[in-house]
Amino acid sequence: MSTSAEEYQPVRVEAELDEPLSRWLWAVKWLLLIPHHVALTALGIGFLVATALALPVLFVTGRYPRWLFAFTTGVLRWAWRVVYYSYGALATDRYPPFTLRAAPDYPARLFIDRPTHLPRGPGLLLSRLRAFPQLLLVVLVALVFRLVWWIGGLSAVLAVVALTILILTSPAATLLRTGHYPRRQFRSLVAFDRWVIQVLAYLFFLTDALPPLRPESGRRSGRLRDRLRHRPPRRHAPAVSAR
Repeated sequence: MSTSAEEYQPVRVEAELDEPLSRWLWAVKWLLLIPHHVALTALGIGFLVATALALPVLFVTGRYPRWLFAFTTGVLRWAWRVVYYSYGALATDRYPPFTLRAAPDYPARLFIDRPTHLPRGPGLLLSRLRAFPQLLLVVLVALVFRLVWWIGGLSAVLAVVALTILILTSPAATLLRTGHYPRRQFRSLVAFDRWVIQVLAYLFFLTDALPPLRPESGRRSGRLRDRLRHRPPRRHAPAVSAR
């Protein structure tokens, strides 16, 4: 099926709310994900190495080597599944698979089309400067989460306060009280996660499509927020998706 140019997007982040969800599992997901964190640490180093290897080829030809592209895209795909299972969304209790390949049956999916042509020479690096406002916003958000570890003797107290605020303002609080996931919060979290992935894909030369400064803004945002795809869920719970 053909896709019109204005609807086409080379970095597609899909998510389905995978209910029913446990009221308590979110509290131990950080522990369950230790093997994934170890694997992603090694894969993250490999991601940087692969980017460094691809850069000279991109600089000369404007084309990303296919096998390196498959690896770097796979790392982002793996990370997105882990983020979705853990505190980036908490929208599924299905343990993420250990694979770089696509998992069509998993509720969090990532597809990136390999660009046919990127800017060559100095223009390749200069073009990434367009993403400076987006990168600055990502860094500021990350610093907020890490700030408590940089403040001397108050770090423990602030960490407890930050953790309490995080739980009360995240889907975990609603899950704990009602056993149901807040739909509006689901769309907001997925919108932000999608935006971060698209910014990273641009910065690391996986696409030449720069996302807007505001997550989900632009001509497609209304349709993205309102387009909910239903599928038969487990145990007859309503399913919500964000694409």
